[in-house]
Amino acid sequence: MKVGFIGIGLMGQHMVKHIIKAGHDLVVYDINKNAASEIISMGATFADNPAQVATSSEVVFTSLPRPQDVEEVTLGEGGILAGASVNTTHFDLSTTDPETINHVSSLYVQKGASILDAPVSGGTVGAEKGTLCIMVGGDLEKYNKYKSILETMGSQVMYCGDIGSGSVCKIANNLIGMTLGVVLSEALSMGVKAGVDPMTLYDAISASTGNTAHMKSYPETLFKGNFEPGFKLDLAAKDVGLATDMGRKLRVPMKVSNLVQQCYIDAQNKGWGQESTLAIAKIQEEISGVEIRSEIK
Repeated sequence: MKVGFIGIGLMGQHMVKHIIKAGHDLVVYDINKNAASEIISMGATFADNPAQVATSSEVVFTSLPRPQDVEEVTLGEGGILAGASVNTTHFDLSTTDPETINHVSSLYVQKGASILDAPVSGGTVGAEKGTLCIMVGGDLEKYNKYKSILETMGSQVMYCGDIGSGSVCKIANNLIGMTLGVVLSEALSMGVKAGVDPMTLYDAISASTGNTAHMKSYPETLFKGNFEPGFKLDLAAKDVGLATDMGRKLRVPMKVSNLVQQCYIDAQNKGWGQESTLAIAKIQEEISGVEIRSEIK
């Protein structure tokens, strides 16, 4: 099948490999052509712009940082819609707000094309292993038709409902994860300041009701002061903002979530936006006067 992919970033660089290894003809585009050099060496074709990707493909996937990037790539000059035909189907793997995806969908419908929101969860590790959770909203027939391609990238591919439903599920999930990052920072800094090594705290929490997948990487990341990005703090802040914006529009009180958002803004103002989302812990470390670093080897 002729497949297009736009956005060869931290996530996209892994997802495209699964598609091409499955035997599909792949056309790719990224604003930085060097980002696509490896996948080009594997047989992918590099397009001049998103419109050419759409013209050359039956189905297109996008993995982009922000909702405004999704709008630009789909609706802008030389965008996907400009090259789309009646048969074009587009899956947006980005974390995008429902309003944006519904707006784009309304314009696709006018041309007879289709877009489905299909945000992913599992981070760069899940993208590399092909074990992502992919939450899809949109046309059920299109979902079923192209599910096999989604399954090359994810081990848990699920249909969530109408267009925008996948985005709602992803935003809710990320809000929980980002909130846990703040709460874990508070709990661990308290424990460390009380004299307990972070690794001992980790072992105790992992065997108890506080256990969470969110801290699974801590022994090799936070506890060693390793904040190399897998999921950047700037993107975490964006996702929390999508959640609080949605709550405001729906008139859903989100008192804790808004406090969490302020923590991520604080971290951005410290210059940590391009570091891992785990850098949120450094806010708590500063105000607590301790570092969450383990002495246990």
